[in-house]
Amino acid sequence: MAASALGDRRLVVRAGLALLVANGRYWTSVAPVVRRELKRWRLHAAAIDDPELRALAHSKLDGEGFHAEAAAMLATFAPRAHRSSVVEAIVALELLFDYLDGLTELPSGDPLREGDRLFRALIDAVAIPSAGTTELVEQPLCNDGGYLEALSRAVSSAVARLPAALAITQVAQRVAARSGEAQTRMHASSQLGIAQLEEWGRSEAQGMGRQWRELVAGSASSVLVLHALIAAAGDARTTMQDAAQTAEAYLPACVLLTLLDGLVDNDQDKAHGGSDRPSYLSLFEDRHELLEVLGQAARRAATQSRGLPNGARHLMLLTGAVAYYSSAPGAQSDVARPVLARLRRELSPLMTPTLALMRAWRGGRRRAQLFRAKGEGESYHETSVQGGTVGSGRCCG
Repeated sequence: MAASALGDRRLVVRAGLALLVANGRYWTSVAPVVRRELKRWRLHAAAIDDPELRALAHSKLDGEGFHAEAAAMLATFAPRAHRSSVVEAIVALELLFDYLDGLTELPSGDPLREGDRLFRALIDAVAIPSAGTTELVEQPLCNDGGYLEALSRAVSSAVARLPAALAITQVAQRVAARSGEAQTRMHASSQLGIAQLEEWGRSEAQGMGRQWRELVAGSASSVLVLHALIAAAGDARTTMQDAAQTAEAYLPACVLLTLLDGLVDNDQDKAHGGSDRPSYLSLFEDRHELLEVLGQAARRAATQSRGLPNGARHLMLLTGAVAYYSSAPGAQSDVARPVLARLRRELSPLMTPTLALMRAWRGGRRRAQLFRAKGEGESYHETSVQGGTVGSGRCCG
């Protein structure tokens, strides 16, 4: 049996201390800004005239708003003076990414072209506006009253206020473009087949030391890379080399997130008929290959994370993300259990206390939701928008 990637006990201790410090910073200086920003974007979404796009925006906010809350943990890395701007950028970017995910799942006569058009908003979000330029009035990317563009501009504006914004921009735009391409091509595979996804994945993976399936899975959730880059931009000492190193270290973590998300939801997706659609899990030939890819991704992510500035903090977040999926109800399925056992070994001994904390958090969250449900009755997010139910053509200007 291979040794844990976290064999250095002093590193484990530092990561544990980093967890305590991060939690203190999160609840005092990050969570209040997250709540403010989510409220702000809910009001903006409520103003969307198109009822179906308004429902999509609200479903993403209500059903996946936790993504923004969790991603904002990265803001604890930023100096206090710039932390609020980092949070604003991360929340808007996560909401933008999740909204684009829903938009590009809608039927389209040319899904690749449509996805490329819509994901311009993600690439523009991590671009720094040139000083003295005026915005050109262009045809909106989506008939949602400017909600998509507002999210994109909010990210760009917040990032521009960070001291090392220029150091991350070039890397961030490449990551955003690759992420949009992976998402678009995976969603298009229902119409166009997997061959176009494989061709793109093989081309991108050349020279990166990764197989195409792994590259596709990692690229698909590379919004996490963008969050890490934004947090790094809050530190004036961050260089372009640091940005490239951060992007490289976070790519295997994104492989973990994409595949674990599908793994713990596998039984639920089958129950709702989702097994008929191509998924990131379905790209792998068998469960043994999947197990090896995830195990290697965990080891690479741990090794590369510890090599970053403040490596113990990055390692703490990586372990927390795996613990989040390991504590999910779907983690007990026959398919998920052996995979998660392998990952726990790779990330031991830090995984044990982190998993205990995550299980306690989930229990508290369930109790809070039950309490609110009793007081409020049926909540809005129970009426969710499923992929493909929003009318075709709603996004086109």
